Amino acid sequence: MSTPSAHEPHIIRKISLRLLPFLMLLYLVAYIDRANISVAALQMNADLGLSARMYGLGAGLFYVTYILFEVPSNVILARVGARRWIARIMLTWGMIAAGMAFIHTAGQLYTMRLLLGAAEAGFTPGIIYYLSRWFPSRHRAGALSYFYIAAALASVVGLPLSGALLNLDGWHGIAGWRWLYFMEGVPAMILGVVVFYYLPDRPARARWLSRDQADWLENTIADESAAAPAARSHAAGLRRAFSDGRVWLLSLFWLLQAFGTIGVTLFLPQILKSLTNAGNFVVSVFSALPFVFACIFMYANGRHSDRTGERRWHLGLPLMVAGVLLATATLNDNHTFAYILLVLAVGFNWAVTPVFWAVTTEYLAGGVAAAGAIALINSIANLAGVGLPPAMGWIRDHRGSYELALLAIALALFLGGLLGHALAAKKPSTIAHQA
Repeated sequence: MSTPSAHEPHIIRKISLRLLPFLMLLYLVAYIDRANISVAALQMNADLGLSARMYGLGAGLFYVTYILFEVPSNVILARVGARRWIARIMLTWGMIAAGMAFIHTAGQLYTMRLLLGAAEAGFTPGIIYYLSRWFPSRHRAGALSYFYIAAALASVVGLPLSGALLNLDGWHGIAGWRWLYFMEGVPAMILGVVVFYYLPDRPARARWLSRDQADWLENTIADESAAAPAARSHAAGLRRAFSDGRVWLLSLFWLLQAFGTIGVTLFLPQILKSLTNAGNFVVSVFSALPFVFACIFMYANGRHSDRTGERRWHLGLPLMVAGVLLATATLNDNHTFAYILLVLAVGFNWAVTPVFWAVTTEYLAGGVAAAGAIALINSIANLAGVGLPPAMGWIRDHRGSYELALLAIALALFLGGLLGHALAAKKPSTIAHQA
């Protein structure tokens, strides 16, 4: 194992400043394009004659192709390099996201969401894998907290922005939700070109690192990869990772956590609209506030976990608290108090994210096998996106509220917290010997 460099803090700070703000920008744009349907629905559903169930189906279809193409996309990224493949992903999803402005029927909505899922597949696990090739494990939760803060910031920035774009309704005779899709799709295409010229595939190819700095990073991460249970090459390593029971338990945890991030995010504007009957922009602002707390909680939980080296409570406890808060908010008749609890529940739900991926990448390090296993875990989690939105829409149509669906989400979060507490009970080195 490589010994810590005397200049390690300087090296980590250097790569953090070079890579993390740019990767955060990419993920912010990705998350806006994936989730802006939640705000567009405030106008689009009426224009296209969509029921809550039909909207839920359209929102969920994204995840069908996203799951199908996730693992192959991430394996390709590991082989051809992040620079080329992430650029390709961004160009194609940007074109499709902007193309959502031209749909006129429910069938066209379904088709475009399927295409968007296929285009974006591999982006999130690809970035996670990419960061695992730059940041040693002891710095990884902190780095990943910044990356996932971008997802929360996408809601903080994107929801009010989308609400404002809805106000362009009628400009040049075009509906506001169409302007929303088009204007929020164009940045991905522009950034796709920038990625190709800006993003180095690995430390050895970063011109802004000295040879000694790049060598130290490459050797440190290579040593960690060799010690991890998934440290095998190509097909054999991929089969081993996919047959590893702990990989599937990690997938189950991430699936249960995704009930909150997917279910609440895609329906939050409509839930708040039904409670407040406020204007679209006001609803979008109130929908954004929970994600401010998500940013704060992710940063604090990830940094504290790295600093103390403790993963178990940092992974399990926040999700259990999120489940309790969400259930209490759902059953509370005081809308103001319920909203405060909902804000906190979203924050605690997201807080586990950097710690989870730190635990996962400590266990799964090395080459194609790691890339494929990370994509598998992310794919399993996105099954929540396939089934949950249509189910929530059906419940809303038949029961007149989202209460039953939110209680089911709360239960999933609490169970996920129990599982996460058990999963992180042992140090990665111990797990490696048992794999």
